[in-house]
Amino acid sequence: MRSLAILGATGSVGASTLDLIRRNRGDWRVVALTANCQAEELAKLAREFEAEVAVVGDESCLPQLREALAGSSIEAAGGTQALIEAASRPADLTLAAIVGCAGLAPTMAAIEQGGTVALANKEALVSAGEVMTAAVARHGATLLPVDSEHNAIFQCLAGNSLNQVRSITLTASGGPFRTWSAAQLAAATPAQAVAHPNWDMGAKISVDSATMFNKGLELIEAHHLFPVGLDALRILVHPQSVIHSMVEYRDGSTLAQLGPADMRVPIASCLAWPGRIDTPCEPLDLAQLGSLTFEAPDEQRFPATRLARHAAEIGGAAPAVLNAANEVAVAAFLGGHLAFTDIAVTVERILSTGNQPPPPRSLEEVLAVDAATRARTREMLEIA
Repeated sequence: MRSLAILGATGSVGASTLDLIRRNRGDWRVVALTANCQAEELAKLAREFEAEVAVVGDESCLPQLREALAGSSIEAAGGTQALIEAASRPADLTLAAIVGCAGLAPTMAAIEQGGTVALANKEALVSAGEVMTAAVARHGATLLPVDSEHNAIFQCLAGNSLNQVRSITLTASGGPFRTWSAAQLAAATPAQAVAHPNWDMGAKISVDSATMFNKGLELIEAHHLFPVGLDALRILVHPQSVIHSMVEYRDGSTLAQLGPADMRVPIASCLAWPGRIDTPCEPLDLAQLGSLTFEAPDEQRFPATRLARHAAEIGGAAPAVLNAANEVAVAAFLGGHLAFTDIAVTVERILSTGNQPPPPRSLEEVLAVDAATRARTREMLEIA
């Protein structure tokens, strides 16, 4: 029986993971489950999976969690330090799925144990990529990518070395606005932006998919996970979302990973690595699909991938600046304060104006860059 800690158990990745654990209950012992503040739901999951500890990041929710766990032997804890302690508990696999910069310190704590970390937190590699990868090397940890594209690359690289790779291609659905004109994009509403054609995701990531910033952030992640050089990292629009990524080797061979648009597939890959487990996902029916199509990204209508590549080329604090500015701009768009096309305009202005901070050397410095950029972006947009 293997042990597992899930940081972010009540989010979509956590829920998909627990669905798979539920189907293979005898194979896993759950060490820790965490959430931000969903105390009732967290307690229910902790009881079902007999977790050793349940932790809420928001300490004000701890009394509710303790009440919900009353009469059980499950330890209840709350606050940032409790999250870090939960992430530090010995486990065969730690799933790092806390959303946003709140997930940075717990992810680092898991890495510092030198174990295996299944990484679903984008900020760990986008905002703190150089800091995190240095910690992985220093502590001898193993990173397994949960994101469907990076997991696809990871699978395509199995048994091969990076020095044999000619190029890596991240595929993108193109989002709901792939065929829209510039005029249509300027008038796009939040409701239209969150209606993704293939994936069921939260509002923020759905907007990121619509702007193509999601793919830009994934490019930065891939740059840290698979250091083949930025020139060898490519993006290709693939509307059907069947091929999740491809790796081309020096001999001309290209390996691609295909699968349904269901996060349980890459999560299962991480849970079973280096083996395989069953999932309830419907198998691909290629005959029914009929055809798979591809097109180059349009960086005139969707400049996000160009901006992300530029931030990766600059390195240092630039990716953290890009990420923070984008988050504020997306929130402003969802709140009705910013036009869809002005998300990328705002990010570009923040990247290109003012004195850029020095490269962060620690998590504290990454968080300082993040906070300062958010404040500068809000000031630029004149929002509180």
